[in-house]
Amino acid sequence: MIKRTLFFSNPVYLSTKNQQLVASFPETEKGAVTIPIEDLGYIILENSQITVTNGLLMKLVQNKTAVITCDQQHMPCSFLQPLVGHSEQTERIRYQLNASVPLKKNLWQQTVSSKIENQANHLEERGIHALKLKRWANEVKSGDIHNHEAIAAAFYFQNLFTIDGFSRNQKGVAPNNLLNYGYAILRAITARALVSSGMLPSVGIFHHNKYNPFCLADDVMEPYRIYIDALVYDMVQKYKQYDALTTALKSELLTIPALDVYIDGKRSPLMVAMSRTTSSLHECFLGTSRRILYPSYGS
Repeated sequence: MIKRTLFFSNPVYLSTKNQQLVASFPETEKGAVTIPIEDLGYIILENSQITVTNGLLMKLVQNKTAVITCDQQHMPCSFLQPLVGHSEQTERIRYQLNASVPLKKNLWQQTVSSKIENQANHLEERGIHALKLKRWANEVKSGDIHNHEAIAAAFYFQNLFTIDGFSRNQKGVAPNNLLNYGYAILRAITARALVSSGMLPSVGIFHHNKYNPFCLADDVMEPYRIYIDALVYDMVQKYKQYDALTTALKSELLTIPALDVYIDGKRSPLMVAMSRTTSSLHECFLGTSRRILYPSYGS
């Protein structure tokens, strides 16, 4: 089932009644709106004057609904996740923590190769020569010891956006702002799926910054970044102005959980595909599989 994404940019009072989310708008004459909590996958809170009751937060967490809050620049900055996301969580975390170095290096090799292959397919879809990326995708070694991931990313973005002054940088010129927003949503989707699969988003297979609580999410989301890139590319072609994150731009970026992706030869909503990826990752930690399942762009 595809879960709904709710976005609140104006002052609102959010509470719960009869397993429903109740949204009341004190500054308008608009009546209260109710939505079944079981239908919700993501809630994004942008306005600093939004009030949320503890009763609602409890029910959202129990439903594994991701609650994302935004900072003063309207960028997602925090993510509420449950302490217990799976009935076998303790055992699954133990397998994750005990994963061997060779296994983690192999998983990172698969991740980087899949990411570069997707980047190549995206460039080719746009009519851009991508033979280098195709070659690099096949040359990735265990642990990506030659750093093909960074080399490919530099080549990819240099060829994808022919915009004066553009380079991929969080603080760079637009459409970096759109990419940043989209990647933040993707990160929350990934973290939600990892928790639901009983794993710790903070313990990565490659990323290991002690200040980063989402190292594993940053690992797993890499091959999925292409879907945000493709969405942003289309938005750049569609909109003349995209320097500021307008409501129209954010509305398109909030479709990310429901984007169609191809995984294991079948079409699937991105949020469902991500759950299949995290489930396959657990099987790798468990030792019943050696392959992590990632989507294939354009298949």
